[in-house]
Amino acid sequence: MLKPEQVAQYHEEGYLVLHDFLGRAAVDSILADIRDLTATATVANHDSTRLEMEPNQDPDGKKVRRLYEPCTHYASFRALSESKELLDVIEQLLGPNLFFHLSKVNMKPAKLGSVVDWHQDLTYYPLTNTDSVTVLFYLDDADASNGCLQVIPHAQHRVMDHTLKGYFQGCVTEKVDASKAVYLEAKAGSMILMHCLTPHASAPNLSPHPRTTLILSYRAADAFPIHLNVRSDAQEAHARLVRGQEQSEARISLKSFPMPRFPRDTKSLYELQEMARKEMAART
Repeated sequence: MLKPEQVAQYHEEGYLVLHDFLGRAAVDSILADIRDLTATATVANHDSTRLEMEPNQDPDGKKVRRLYEPCTHYASFRALSESKELLDVIEQLLGPNLFFHLSKVNMKPAKLGSVVDWHQDLTYYPLTNTDSVTVLFYLDDADASNGCLQVIPHAQHRVMDHTLKGYFQGCVTEKVDASKAVYLEAKAGSMILMHCLTPHASAPNLSPHPRTTLILSYRAADAFPIHLNVRSDAQEAHARLVRGQEQSEARISLKSFPMPRFPRDTKSLYELQEMARKEMAART
């Protein structure tokens, strides 16, 4: 359970780090599951509905950068997403009626690992209110050298511009004051709670050590998705009530919210941001 000052920090700064939330045995079990799920994947032969490979590899390359929706597809991950210890914490931030709505594993292999540019999660999946939290479990020790999460505190109170020529870029396109960024360095087993509008990013992994992160997202049950045609349909396929009761009325806390118009169909945040980098570089 969170202390009152921890709840206050989350709401004031837009994030909270809970060190050693998972024990070593739990971390090792999750890592073993990930190794089993990715063991046979290569660039030339992998299930693209479940995995995304690092780019710029030979056809027999085995470096994976993302595992999609593990809490939907695999029982051990689903059990964690519904665990009492975790939901007790989420309830303190969002209230008693809770929906789970997405999960992924991001992997930054040693001496590689894709960059993630500054962005706010809610811009990808607009909701009727901002009571949504992203939960990140470090499964390896994480620091600046291997691409730990960076956040900008106190910046979760407005939606930053993520567009270029009217199209959603998947990253912040206005000037970001990176001097205010905080590196969230922590040991394996630590849990980060991040508000859905907290700007965040991570650098490439320049170290000889991997950096693996399990990411889950929750929302209050009265935070309904603002429909984005087939994109919303695909995402809501993974949403489920995990505590309390479903709500029959949407709570609307924002006067307006920018709806992302995608320049083309992309597989993931990585591909969308890679396109944006090339577009912005061409303009300079």
